[in-house]
Amino acid sequence: MTRRAVVVGTGHYLPERVVENAEFEATLDTTDEWIRTRSGIERRHFAANGQNTSDLATKAAAAALNDAGLAADDIDAIVLATSTADLTFPSAATMVQAALGMTRGFAFDVQAVCAGFVYALSNANALILSGQANRVLVIGAETFSRILDWNDRSTCVLFGDGAGALILEAQEHAGTVDDRGIHSTDLNSDGRHKDLLYVDGGVSTQNTGQLRMQGNQVFRHAVEKLAKTAHTALARANMSADDVDWIVPHQANIRIIQGTAKKMGLPMEKVVVTVQDHGNTSAASIPLALSVGKQRGQIKEGDLIVTEAIGGGLAWGAVVLRW
Repeated sequence: MTRRAVVVGTGHYLPERVVENAEFEATLDTTDEWIRTRSGIERRHFAANGQNTSDLATKAAAAALNDAGLAADDIDAIVLATSTADLTFPSAATMVQAALGMTRGFAFDVQAVCAGFVYALSNANALILSGQANRVLVIGAETFSRILDWNDRSTCVLFGDGAGALILEAQEHAGTVDDRGIHSTDLNSDGRHKDLLYVDGGVSTQNTGQLRMQGNQVFRHAVEKLAKTAHTALARANMSADDVDWIVPHQANIRIIQGTAKKMGLPMEKVVVTVQDHGNTSAASIPLALSVGKQRGQIKEGDLIVTEAIGGGLAWGAVVLRW
């Protein structure tokens, strides 16, 4: 028998405020058509004043617990991916732990920007495979609206706030490609490309800073690296693109999503797309898409899923899992 980390619950949360593309027309040299054509985004959600990343994460986590039929103290660990934590410390994960009423286990944050949830899944999988945890709550949550430059039309229209979560549970399976659970992961980074996507501030600089991006360069790296990491992860699981039921990609830009699917030789009919409704929510976008895809009836038990993401660092990676 083989120990696997199996998804047993999902959930997501989007703030109440919905911002349609047309809202930007009053302050920027842009249009709804321009934004849709270049990104596929139609709207996004922004957190309310006083609503922090841990608040969004807690709501998504509670939804995942409800979906799994579990209580907070059934969880051994929380791994929360975010680049926009409430405070320098403590971690947002420990805030979620307290808010859920979880009185045991441990919690920590992971920071890999848009690739954060893939990194968090990989860490959670390792905790389960090593026996350090039997159930792990994995969350991606962001309030990117707090670090945007509202005068930069090339970036501020792309991002939104939100959170998604899933629960991984240790289960014993036969050790074949048909097993439910995570089958492989692939993580990568290359710090030489820092200037392509970054925030020009931080704790050491005593300045929060704002997001800066060289969009064309990020696009070029994204399609190549996402397709490669997906193929690598599939090969590690002794599978190929022909075995894939769904790609659930980081929801950054419809052109990147389409380009990656084409490079993998898969039709868009096999891609879960939600970017139109919430924009780029960074580490939250993959768990959001998984939760929405399940609610839509797209993702079903037994489906083979490849999820991949790339973000600032550059950092990128993929996970292969059977639902």
